[in-house]
Amino acid sequence: MESADVRASVGVFDSGVGGLSVLRAIRREVPGVRSLYVADQAHVPYGPRPLAEVRAFSEEIARYLLARGARLIVVACNAASAGALHHLREVFPETPFVGMEPAVKPAAENTRTGKVGVLATPATFQGDLFASVVERFANGVELFTHTCPGLVAEIETGSLEGPGTRAILESALRPMLAEGIDTVVLGCTHYPFVIPLIQRIVGPDVRVIDPAPAVARQVGRVLARVAPDAVVAAPVGGGASVRPVTSGDPGRLSALLPLLLGESWPSHRVRWTAEGTLVDAPA
Repeated sequence: MESADVRASVGVFDSGVGGLSVLRAIRREVPGVRSLYVADQAHVPYGPRPLAEVRAFSEEIARYLLARGARLIVVACNAASAGALHHLREVFPETPFVGMEPAVKPAAENTRTGKVGVLATPATFQGDLFASVVERFANGVELFTHTCPGLVAEIETGSLEGPGTRAILESALRPMLAEGIDTVVLGCTHYPFVIPLIQRIVGPDVRVIDPAPAVARQVGRVLARVAPDAVVAAPVGGGASVRPVTSGDPGRLSALLPLLLGESWPSHRVRWTAEGTLVDAPA
């Protein structure tokens, strides 16, 4: 049995710090819920990895979260959602999962020019989920896509305004702007952290869609249905606890939390065993 301070109602995971954009939105939507966040930074990014690998990592992380009390799991990673969400629901049929879906539908409904830019990783663009979303919602809309190579790595270091980050975004967005896009869809959970920089590049007339608030609202709805006792008011004087763990460097994750989550929590280390299971590392 895990100690009480480790248990959480909501489990959230990503290959790195990107999922903190979703956790941040969940903290605003359901501030009283205890959360366990797994950053699999030993394998970041998931985007270029084979589908079977992403599924194996995601399944084992789900087992880790369930063993520590998670009653709902948020796949706060577009690549893992695209490659593993259906698989996870088959393997864990009793567990509710909330995943990421590129916000093509609201973009298509609100575009004035009929031209929309989508920034995401290769795994998201190659997955059936993206193809399904495009088929269902993007009729009559022209999509311009870019994988932004290197952007996840820049954000993982906390470089939200640096010259490398700007160069990547300029390279992706300038050609789209020349084509007349009026909306940018963010298809990677890392990318909301650079919205201020994106907005400065595209200007005030281009809408940038962050999917995290919609995901957080869905988390609130599902929790109210499956675990109503978990949805409580935040304690006076501070929010409910967050336990961040990483398969990388806990010190580096802790240092990024104030910048990316807006909160400070001690991070802990997990490690992958030779058998491919995820376990807590000794303190």
